[in-house]
Amino acid sequence: MESSKSLAAWQKSQQFIPGGVNSPVRNFSKVGEHPRFIARGEGSKIYDIDGNAYIDYVASWGPLVLGHAHPSVVEAINAAALNGTSFGAPTVLETELAETIVNAVPSIEQVRLVNSGTEATMSAIRVARGYTGRDKILKIDGCYHGHVDYLLAKAGSGVATFGLSDSGGVPEDFARNTLTVPFNNPDAVQEAIEANPDEIACLILEPIMGNMGIIPPREGYLNQLREITEAHGIVLIFDEVITGFRVAYGGAQSFYNVTPDMTCLGKIIGGGLPVGAYGGKRDIMRCVAPEGDVYQAGTLSGNPLAVTAGITTLKKLAEPGVYEHLESRAAALAAGLAEATEKHGIDAWHSRVGSMLMLYFTPETVTDADGARTADTERFQQYFWGLAERGVYVAPSQFEAGFVSLVHSEDDINKTVQAATQVLANLS
Repeated sequence: MESSKSLAAWQKSQQFIPGGVNSPVRNFSKVGEHPRFIARGEGSKIYDIDGNAYIDYVASWGPLVLGHAHPSVVEAINAAALNGTSFGAPTVLETELAETIVNAVPSIEQVRLVNSGTEATMSAIRVARGYTGRDKILKIDGCYHGHVDYLLAKAGSGVATFGLSDSGGVPEDFARNTLTVPFNNPDAVQEAIEANPDEIACLILEPIMGNMGIIPPREGYLNQLREITEAHGIVLIFDEVITGFRVAYGGAQSFYNVTPDMTCLGKIIGGGLPVGAYGGKRDIMRCVAPEGDVYQAGTLSGNPLAVTAGITTLKKLAEPGVYEHLESRAAALAAGLAEATEKHGIDAWHSRVGSMLMLYFTPETVTDADGARTADTERFQQYFWGLAERGVYVAPSQFEAGFVSLVHSEDDINKTVQAATQVLANLS
């Protein structure tokens, strides 16, 4: 596969951008070689600057559920841009998107728009601390909530341990109020709370883990978290930046029928443009300035272009049959991949929730971050490049999710399964 132009582009970018990329996983460090520089996207496909075409399952890391350059979204963005890109003042478009979110997501009675998922989680935790008057927070090992200092904490050796900094530039003191416990383990949550009585402000988690691949909650797990946190006055925050409007119109909380106190959103609600949001119960959200004393602001929050793209996307997703169609396409892809691994005797665990899916190269059922870490990353690297050479683009990491969009055709799915079957037949 020709990639000389991408190589040259990467070599140049490294002179001006750390690692040559503006987000680490784009560097392809987990799969070797150099990244492919993308020129354009259309429908289910992307095209790199060397002219190679790929069936795309990254979808800009999830938001492009309508596919690349959807005509309705592009038209709406163009029309909005003609009226101005930012005002630093309220617009009725912000209210329209906020109303749509409130009507869709069970936990949200009021919502504040921001510019990224990181801003959303950071702000939600600040609000939870302000609301409860407590300092400590509880997070789940392997759940990623953006690059906030106190959320870049890794698990220690105990069941419930104080966080240790997991990034350079983050003082240990910043993470000392962060407790980390395993996913799918409600007993660990209970133990952490009992060890820190009346000190924990919130528990934040991805209801479906999407940054260690795809790890669904065990039956009843989310309900147990809801009961435990409610009993101890702890704010339960669902980070639905990935799952919101992806696994169901109302997000994972609608899918599993569990209502948290607060929810963080992003990705799809911006239709591919930078956006984030956090919201929850009215009495909690009243803590946010200017109504309350918890300060959060942003010059470009709720900017017309992102809000317009989001409104247009959510209107499309509200149409009848959308999620049934996504389920059908994703189920066909997952079934085809499972058949291919079985046919060639490949040790693999297939995980899927709705249109999110992952193939782990491990024979074990993956239920938490430790399980995911047993996957054979060298084998995944071979798989990744084998697919790329056959025109299929998946995330360049064993621990990132894949996404099916509404525009993936039956032919796309069949070609993907055929390519995967060929690659798996030759894995070492």
